[in-house]
Amino acid sequence: MTSITTSGVTLNIKSCRTKFAHRFVRSLLQIRNHAPPSSSSSSEEKLIQKRRQRIKIAAYSSMAHAVGPRMNWSRALLFKLRNRACRHRKKKRIVVIRRRTKKASRSSQGSVPADQAKKLRRLVPGAKSMDLCSLLEETAHYITCLSTQIKVMQALADHLSK
Repeated sequence: MTSITTSGVTLNIKSCRTKFAHRFVRSLLQIRNHAPPSSSSSSEEKLIQKRRQRIKIAAYSSMAHAVGPRMNWSRALLFKLRNRACRHRKKKRIVVIRRRTKKASRSSQGSVPADQAKKLRRLVPGAKSMDLCSLLEETAHYITCLSTQIKVMQALADHLSK
C-alpha cells in the first residue's frame, strides 16, 4: 500500500483516493439532483458555467475533506470554501480589490530560488507564511493529491463513457 510521510504524519494514498472518490461521487449526485430544468439557450450557457464551477468546488472540497486538517493546503481550502458558503448564504455583495501585479524583473535584489518559492506560495493554498522546507513538503503532497484527483475523475469518465 502506498503511503507518504510528512511532518511525522503518514498519509495512506489509497485511503485518500477512496475517501475522495466516495465524497466526490456523492457531491456529483447532489449537483445532478439539484439541477434546474433547462430553458433558453442563452441561460443554458450560464447553467453550464455554474455547473462547471460546482463540480470544481466539489472536487476541491472532496479532496480537502479526504486529507482532513493534517495539511496546511487542505485547511486553507476548507476555510476558503466555508467562507464562500457563508457569503453565498448571506447574499452580500462582495467588492473585489484588484492587486497590481508587478512585472517580474531579474535584478540583484531577488534570488532565483526565492522567486520560485514565491511562485509556489501563490499556487499552493495556505502556503503564504511557510518556511522553504515545509513549503516543499506541502507542495509535494498537494501535487500528489491533485494527481489522485485526476485519476479518480478519469476513472469516472471512463466508466460513464462505456
